[in-house]
Amino acid sequence: MLRQRTLKNAISTKGVGLHSGRRVEITLRPAEPNTGIVFHRVDLPEVVDFPAQAHLVGGTRMASVLQKGTARVSTVEHLMSALAGLGIDNLHIDLTAEEVPIMDGSAGTFVYLLRSAGIQEQPAAKKFLRVLKPVEVREGEGGDEKWARLEPYDGFALSFAIDFHHPAIDATANFAEIDFANDSYVKSIARARTFGFVNEFEALLAAGLARGGSLDNAIVMDEFRVLNSDGLRYEDEFVKHKILDAIGDLYLIGKPLVARYVACKSGHGLNNQLARALLADETAWELVSYESAVTAPKAYTREWKLA
Repeated sequence: MLRQRTLKNAISTKGVGLHSGRRVEITLRPAEPNTGIVFHRVDLPEVVDFPAQAHLVGGTRMASVLQKGTARVSTVEHLMSALAGLGIDNLHIDLTAEEVPIMDGSAGTFVYLLRSAGIQEQPAAKKFLRVLKPVEVREGEGGDEKWARLEPYDGFALSFAIDFHHPAIDATANFAEIDFANDSYVKSIARARTFGFVNEFEALLAAGLARGGSLDNAIVMDEFRVLNSDGLRYEDEFVKHKILDAIGDLYLIGKPLVARYVACKSGHGLNNQLARALLADETAWELVSYESAVTAPKAYTREWKLA
């Protein structure tokens, strides 16, 4: 039986929020079976709990933001992506500020933290959400159209196309396809960093965004080139980061997906719309468990190592 997973031990680190610029301590704690992923704002007068669920997403500008009343947990997508990539089902996440720390701008630091804490199986069947028919969402028209789709597939695969019309991005691949039956999340996706443009920085600051952004936690570009002295980590790092984001956004569905995701120019908002559209159509999915690795999709048996 494929079993649910949590951490062996609690682990903490500190960092800065990409958009808020605020220092924050984050603690990852083991959770009981069937708990799911739950964020906790422990800095508030009364602790507020935020289950990592698509319907609690209250903002999607430059990040996925969970919201309850006026309380928020922002920029959850990179950590959620790491949890999906390592197959973590149940976890408590304590935060001392409103935003998950950006770390190096990828999911790589979270992968390291999770592995350092140790991953253990639990005495409960892992539940997967298997897509039974295509579900699609679209925005815009003509050249501005964006779309994202989930379709039946015996595994977990993602295809993504980007179109930024920038020399540094256009010089790299604008399309990537990942199938976790063959590709490694840790090796192929986890280290892809978020990216931004110098000429947008002042506008972002005025909007209360990117206050913690730097060359240490993002790929930064001027009108022509990448400014980071170490260059890119992957030849197709830009589109791979969009896949990293999509994995995190989709994990807010609450279960690992047995499906194929295909998207063109999608972002956090459209990914959340897709997750909600899927959950709203109960004829489009079913919950399944697998009695053994033999019957389970290879995407969920080839790389998930215990640590």
